[in-house]
Amino acid sequence: MYIKKILWAVALIGLLVAAYFAYFVYSTMFSPNTAFNNDEAYIYVSTNAPYSEVREQLQPLLKDISSFDALAKQKKYTTNLKAGRYAIKKGMNNNDIINSIRSKNLPFNLAFNNQQSLEDLAGRISMQIEADSVSLVTAMRDPEFLKANKFSNATALGMYLPNSYQFFWNTSAEQFRDRMLTEYNRYWTDSRLAKAKALNLTQNDVMTLASIVYEESKQAEEQPRVAGVYINRLRIKMPLQADPTLKYAAYQLPEYQNTIIKRVLNKHKEINSPYNTYMYAGLPPGLVTMPDISAIDAVLNYEKHSYLYFAADAKRLGYHKFAKTLSQHNANAREYHSYLSKQGIYQ
Repeated sequence: MYIKKILWAVALIGLLVAAYFAYFVYSTMFSPNTAFNNDEAYIYVSTNAPYSEVREQLQPLLKDISSFDALAKQKKYTTNLKAGRYAIKKGMNNNDIINSIRSKNLPFNLAFNNQQSLEDLAGRISMQIEADSVSLVTAMRDPEFLKANKFSNATALGMYLPNSYQFFWNTSAEQFRDRMLTEYNRYWTDSRLAKAKALNLTQNDVMTLASIVYEESKQAEEQPRVAGVYINRLRIKMPLQADPTLKYAAYQLPEYQNTIIKRVLNKHKEINSPYNTYMYAGLPPGLVTMPDISAIDAVLNYEKHSYLYFAADAKRLGYHKFAKTLSQHNANAREYHSYLSKQGIYQ
C-alpha cells in the first residue's frame, strides 16, 4: 500500500513536471510576444553583427526578451545571424519571430532623384542601404572599374539613372554600383545605341549633353527642342554657349562655394575651364548634373528644327523662347534680363 502511494506521488510529480515543461515550451515558443501597436515593426541586422546588436533592437519590441533569448539560443540563432531587413508582425510568437529574422530578408524600393555629384548620390544612397557614403564613393570612383567600363571621373555620374529600384538593405557599395551598371546597360538598347551613333555621339557624350539639356529645362515636353538647338550647334561647329556649363565651372572655384548663381554674367564667361562652352567648342569633359531619363531620351529623339538660340521666357517661367537668328535671340534675351532686373536679381 505504501509503495503504491509512492508510485502515485511520483506519477503526479511527473505529470506536474511535464505540464510545467509543456507550459514553458508553449509560452516560450508559441505564446504571442510582441509589445508594439503597429501592424509590423522592422529590424536591421548589419553584416557580421553580434547577437547583442539584434537583441538591443528587439528588446523594446517584445514583451519578454528572456524567453526569446532562451529559444534563440536553443535554435542556434544567436550564432547564426543573417544580415538584412526583417519584419516582425504584431502578435508573432518567438518561434515565428526567429523564423522571420533568420530567413525572410525583405527587399525594398530604393529611390534617388537627380544628384549634382557622386558624393551627393552616395549620401542619398547611404541613408537607404547598409553601405556608408565613403565606401560608396570609393566604389563609384574605383579607377579599374571606370576604365573597364569606359567611364572617367567626369562621366561616371552618367551611369546612375534616377529611378526606383528594388534592393536588399544589406547591399554593399560594390553591389550597388554593379547593379547600377546593369541598369545602365539595360537602358542602352540596340535602338538607343543606333540613335547615338547616328548623332556621332558616344554614350558618355549623350549623357553629358542630356545633363546640359536637363539643367536648361525641367519641362519634358520642351527638352527635345532644347536638345535640337545643341545638336544644330554641334553640327555647324558653333560653340554650345550653354549657361549650365558656366555655372558648373564657377562652382568649382572657391569664391563660388555655397552660393547660387541666378544670373549668368560676362565675368562667368571669362572663367578658364574646359567646362566653359563659351570659351571652348564642343562638349565639356563630363556631366554637369545627373539628367532625368526624359532628358536622355530627348537627346536621342531630339526635335529637328532650324533654331540656333533660346532664352528663358519671362511670361512662361520654366519655358523658353526659341529663335533662328541672333537678332531675334537678343530681343528675347533682353526681355528676360529686364524681368530679372525688375525682380532684383543681378547675380
